[in-house]
Amino acid sequence: MDIQALNLLVEIVECGNLSQVARKLKMTRANVSYHLAQLEKSAGVQLVRRTTRRVEPTEVGLRLYEHGRNIQNEMRAARETITSLGQGLQGRVGISVPSGYGQMVVSHWLIEFKALYPGIVLDVVFENRVDNLRDEVDIAIRILPEPPQQLVARDMGTVRYLACASRAYAQAHGLPTELAQLSTLPLITANVVGRQLSLRGYRNGERHEVLLAPTLISDHYPFLRQGVLAGLGIGLVPDYVVHDVIASGDVVTALDDYRLSIFGTRMYLLTMPNRHHTRAVRTCIDFILDKAKGGEG
Repeated sequence: MDIQALNLLVEIVECGNLSQVARKLKMTRANVSYHLAQLEKSAGVQLVRRTTRRVEPTEVGLRLYEHGRNIQNEMRAARETITSLGQGLQGRVGISVPSGYGQMVVSHWLIEFKALYPGIVLDVVFENRVDNLRDEVDIAIRILPEPPQQLVARDMGTVRYLACASRAYAQAHGLPTELAQLSTLPLITANVVGRQLSLRGYRNGERHEVLLAPTLISDHYPFLRQGVLAGLGIGLVPDYVVHDVIASGDVVTALDDYRLSIFGTRMYLLTMPNRHHTRAVRTCIDFILDKAKGGEG
């Protein structure tokens, strides 16, 4: 059994699909299957179980996978040590951030980080995917009700949602005082494709819920902010979208006695378990968590 064979097992376990491994390693599926069979023959035991949809490790296969992953991490750490000798911090960091929070908050942090560490390559994707991290993504930031069990989650704090409107809208139409009133008002918010959007509100220990039918929908929060400022309706957005215009008095809030939740109320920094983090990735993680604790300042 050699390191190359262990590397193949690591890819098979992490991809869970021989065809995906073949595409990733630029091999034929038959070639992947052959090398897996040879590895199982040399080990003398079955290492994976094949189903119609996935390949899953046996207990022995999982133990070997963990050894293989540890060896890969040690090799990466050794290469990083050699290449970084006598140099500033270098490397690549792939980051996936939510479109709204990324545009309005994290982007400022990352610009500051890049200025501090010019030798690090930042590859930033603005998206709202919540599935597993892909190979090119080292760090993902997501607003979730609770973190996925298969990922390592670091809590970045609470996300507070607000019901708000422009001062002109409030003067012309008034503001809602009960959650149920939102079902009949023009709403400005993000949406989730394929499911009915609902807003939950908690007040005096009681849970209230209302189904929403927004009239202005986007996952681009600067656009939603423009809609609120233009007086087009009631905005249901995270506080970071409108905190400055609330402070200036251009936007006013409603339903302040409710704690509101649409997509979840916690922000998490997510990484893959067992994946080696370079010094560049570790430094970026620490920087983001420090910024989240201290706010935008």
